[in-house]
Parts: sequence; C-alpha cells; structure tokens
Amino acid sequence: MAAYTIDFKASVEKDLKRVPKDRLPDILEKIEELADVPLPSDSKKLSGAEHLYRVRVGDYRIIYEVVHKTKSVTIFYVRNRRSAYRGL
Repeated sequence: MAAYTIDFKASVEKDLKRVPKDRLPDILEKIEELADVPLPSDSKKLSGAEHLYRVRVGDYRIIYEVVHKTKSVTIFYVRNRRSAYRGL
C-alpha cells in the first residue's frame, strides 16, 4: 500500500508524450516507487529550490516535490536531462 499520494502538474502529460515508448515503462515505474519511498537514495535535492528533488531514469529526470505533512508527492516535470532544469 502506498504511503504517499502522487499528484501530477498539468504539464507532465505533455512531457510524458515526448518520452520514447521504450523509456516510458521505466519512468512510470519510478514514479510509482516514489509513492512508497518519496526520497530514495538516488534522489537529489535541487539547489536553489527549497522543496524540489530529482531522480534519474536514464537520460530523463523526474522533478518533484515532497510534502511530508500531507504525505503527497507532486510531479512537476519529466524531461530529458538537457531541458530538465530550465524554468525552475
């Protein structure tokens, strides 16, 4: 049973449509894992952004926020490494 709920920003749907079909299952699996372990050992806190973290899935980055008080994880972006950090 998932300890945290997963929420998605509207832009994530657009991001996922751009992901190659062979990478999509790995990315979705990683997002599901965040519900059980929101801060896995391979996550990194983003500098300059108080509550944002990232996890890697190959060349893709999942940028997300964890709110422990409400037990929620909000996915902000799923993007290629080259463009993942623009606009943060």
